Amino acid sequence: MALSAATRSSLVDHATASLRAEIASGRWAIGDRIPPEAKLSDMLQVSRGTLREAVRVLSAAGLLEVRQGDGTYVRNQQDQSELLRRLNHADLHHHFEVRCMLEVQAAGLAAQRHTASDLIRLQQLLAARNDRLSDDNTASVDAFVARDYAFHEAVIVAAHNPALLELYRLFSDTIRRHMPATVGNAHLPEPDDAAHRAIVTAIAARNPLAAEAAARNIIAPILTALENLLATPAGGAAFDQT
Repeated sequence: MALSAATRSSLVDHATASLRAEIASGRWAIGDRIPPEAKLSDMLQVSRGTLREAVRVLSAAGLLEVRQGDGTYVRNQQDQSELLRRLNHADLHHHFEVRCMLEVQAAGLAAQRHTASDLIRLQQLLAARNDRLSDDNTASVDAFVARDYAFHEAVIVAAHNPALLELYRLFSDTIRRHMPATVGNAHLPEPDDAAHRAIVTAIAARNPLAAEAAARNIIAPILTALENLLATPAGGAAFDQT
């Protein structure tokens, strides 16, 4: 029984990998209906039951979409779970480079597009982020990280670019995973309250260049410190990037 189960699992893995490769190669474009079940079963030399399991796996991964009574369509060519895995394994320096790109652009757009309610929300989250009166233990680090992330996400929201917001949220798990490594780390400068306040001040003044500069000033010192650490023989041991 165990051998049979293992064999079936291997067949499903094989079928899943084969379908994923076809999708990634562009053989079927996004929006295309893939061949019917009978034809795919013959192509892959697997049973229809095995094929259905493979399709379920790829549907859960966001690559395929099953439309009852119509067929199965290509939804994405990139496996989002694999993309998230790669993002989560990016090193700290690359993480901050991407974060800088996203947040600088968002701050400039927010200065141009924010609404009155956006500004009120930013001011509220800034006050909450800068309130550390209760941050006196390890558990409070997580609370501070949550407040800090909420503030930065609000800047993205104020940019009123849905694509940018979705990209930032996709990246958010990596952002939050790395943030605790920088809070209180003696090797990395920690942006102070005034640096964060400068972002809101520039957004409120509808000054895109000042907003971009303020957002860049949050991350640029960290990038410089990381570059200096990586340039030293012992730099990799100076902090934990995992």
